Amino acid sequence: MLKTVLVPINRAGWPFIGLFAAASLGLALVAEPLGWAGLVLTAWCVYFFRDPDRVTPTRPGLMVSPADGVVQFVDQAAPPAELGLGEGLRNRVAVFMNVFDVHVNRIPCDGSITALAYRPGKFFNASLDKASEFNERHSLRLAIEGNAEGTKGDIAVVQIAGLVARRIKCDVVEGQAMRAGQRIGLIRFGSRVDVYLPEGVESLVVPGQRAVAGETVIADIQTREPGRTGETR
Repeated sequence: MLKTVLVPINRAGWPFIGLFAAASLGLALVAEPLGWAGLVLTAWCVYFFRDPDRVTPTRPGLMVSPADGVVQFVDQAAPPAELGLGEGLRNRVAVFMNVFDVHVNRIPCDGSITALAYRPGKFFNASLDKASEFNERHSLRLAIEGNAEGTKGDIAVVQIAGLVARRIKCDVVEGQAMRAGQRIGLIRFGSRVDVYLPEGVESLVVPGQRAVAGETVIADIQTREPGRTGETR
């Protein structure tokens, strides 16, 4: 029970938590009800920056969700041009995070980061398809460990700013070796993360399904299972 309540806080959140707490104290000096409102907002800020550990499946070939949230859509799209992955369409899994989800993002599978690219843009609602093209984004290209298919075996992970998100934080560097489920950064406040799967690999999640970063399997490189469908029950 304590592990559920007393989760770690991402270090990027402490300056904001301190700012909210100081503002709450100032509001309390002005009027007690304002102080209580500030306290609620401070508690939400702590909640927003929570960073719980996750249990990641480690079997080679599995790809896990990069974000907590709802699978917004599964479709086909070309990866961001700045990553040099070509113009061919790939299966894409988009996970939308609302302001109550954990916002720490994680790498989907083992591999090495071969490219990073930031592109400024607009701030449309991240749940819209056009956000992939027009919104501010930070993209990374990952060469999957043990995959000899070259570019076709690389994947793209794209952090996309949303309507209220105004800061994408990526903590990894080019050339860095990664393990599935490792943290790569976060986005403030509410946003989306897209994964462009290797060519020929189908998604194992469906739109509307909730995903857990670092735990929910979204694809399996070692199988040619057809894409899944689902329904609300």
